[in-house]
Amino acid sequence: MEGDVLIINNYHRKAARQVAAILLPEIESTDGKYFISVAGESGAGKSEIAASIAAELEKAGKATYVFAQDDYFVYPPKTNAEKRKEDIGWVGMQEVNLFLLDEEIAAIREGETLIEKPLVIFQEDRITTEKVDLSQYKVFIAEGTYTTALKNLDARVFIDRDIKDTKKARAKRAREKQDEFLEQILTIEHRIISAQKKEADIIINKRFDAIKQEDYEQD
Repeated sequence: MEGDVLIINNYHRKAARQVAAILLPEIESTDGKYFISVAGESGAGKSEIAASIAAELEKAGKATYVFAQDDYFVYPPKTNAEKRKEDIGWVGMQEVNLFLLDEEIAAIREGETLIEKPLVIFQEDRITTEKVDLSQYKVFIAEGTYTTALKNLDARVFIDRDIKDTKKARAKRAREKQDEFLEQILTIEHRIISAQKKEADIIINKRFDAIKQEDYEQD
């Protein structure tokens, strides 16, 4: 999304290093492209951790491209916010064209090197498109709230946060009014997103440690 600013901290980098260490052996042994999702609730640090994972993989010689779910919303940000006010039932996975992102991932896996993807211009509240040459990339990361639900993935990373963490993070960002309506939105999102945690291969806990799903129950 054009206009988005990332503030990457040491704890994002810490989690990214651990994720990269877990996934690199599998990436190395994969002949084709490799696809990862980074999901979690709003304000969990998805964009920052995805960018940090990409940086770690680049250090290991694996060129990595990041897809932002924000570019795949049906409506641009301000329009989507108004749509939510008109109908709270609009909040959820139907806000995002995940099918299109899944189609693009499948095409890349089959050898497509040039795609025309959506691009959100945040300040102008509009969606345009951009052509992207992906021929140089080995690894692709799809980051966003609902990206665990994508079908054509090799690994799923989930940032484990609760609704209190989400509210605190969104208050810091100060993008919207902190009121009862926002509370409703976060409650709906939490119900959907937290249910997807069980599908993850790697979970990032509240200490920003990356843990394989099979070991997370003991954490």
